[in-house]
Amino acid sequence: MKSSLVISIKRLVMLALLGFSAACVSEQKLPFELTSVAQFEEPWAMTFLPDGRLLVTEKPGRLLLLSRDGQQVESVSGLPQVDYGGQGGLGDIVLHPDFSTNGLVYLSYVEAGDDDTRGAAVARAVLDLSEEGAATLHDLSVIWRQTPKVTGRGHFAHRIALSDSKELFISSGERQAFDPAQDMSGNLGKIVRLRDDGSIPSDNPFVEQAGVSAEIWSLGHRNPLGLAFDAQGRLWSHEMGPAHGDELNLILPGRNYGYPLVSNGNHYNGDPIPDHHTRPDLEAPKAYWVPAISPAGLMFYDADLFPQWQGSAFIGSLSAKALLRVVFDGDEAREAERFPMGSRIREVEQGPEGAIWLLEDDRNESKGRLLKLTPRQP
Repeated sequence: MKSSLVISIKRLVMLALLGFSAACVSEQKLPFELTSVAQFEEPWAMTFLPDGRLLVTEKPGRLLLLSRDGQQVESVSGLPQVDYGGQGGLGDIVLHPDFSTNGLVYLSYVEAGDDDTRGAAVARAVLDLSEEGAATLHDLSVIWRQTPKVTGRGHFAHRIALSDSKELFISSGERQAFDPAQDMSGNLGKIVRLRDDGSIPSDNPFVEQAGVSAEIWSLGHRNPLGLAFDAQGRLWSHEMGPAHGDELNLILPGRNYGYPLVSNGNHYNGDPIPDHHTRPDLEAPKAYWVPAISPAGLMFYDADLFPQWQGSAFIGSLSAKALLRVVFDGDEAREAERFPMGSRIREVEQGPEGAIWLLEDDRNESKGRLLKLTPRQP
């Protein structure tokens, strides 16, 4: 009885804080102009080409190429078969650091398995733009898969980040199954590190341990939907907590980030989870959110268009329908500003001229706008 009362009070406090936060940001004047450039069906990720054109993934399984002015949209052919449903479908897209010379792109998506199972995969291919109006992927090969494939359609994560030194990092959700995040024999609930061809580096932290997946870089993750490098080359990830307790983590090799052993949220059925401070042997988040923000997309800003924001991270928020700016003091992080957007924000990227670009995720209409943010004129 006492435990139930504590949980109920905690829920009421979370709801009160959520309402207070929404009231505060609703009165805030946005410091940027917002331009709607295009609209897509369930957009999930985007990346800019060197010439300023934009690639956008749609979760049902389409890759689209947008012209610099946003007036022309064409489909890219040659995609793999995508298992679409729930949180699954076509996911992230990133360019190889040497894209200008090799044309390589990396795609994440969900593929079907046997007996109603499925899992995320990452493929790389050559993007051929030689013929106008006929963009296509060639020589596509799968270089990574979630193991094991399981039933259900949630927590795939499958964000991709490539370092300047061509190390490939992939976030892998625990597929709403809790315990796989601590199971070292598979890659669910992990962040993995590979070479750009999908092979396993010999200096990965667990490569010498028998019975352990050699691709593991870090473990104890729930649903990491943001993965990006800061200006110092440090890898950061954010992930959705259970009922609240969303996290921003500095990703270090071999570290255990604790899920489901610890969290600053509770299980959805109200059962408590020990807070991070109860397990100092596990890696605690550098920032966390109670109430939840449902983070999606992560970008570090380094352009001159918004000089006051250089070095900040930007996080899209699904449940809070906002764009968050995060600032850093060494390894510590905190939310500095929250900009209400009135819609679920799935993805955030920096454009070639320094504008901030967002993808909406409108759950009700399966539509989402591409938004361009530029400084507000006085």
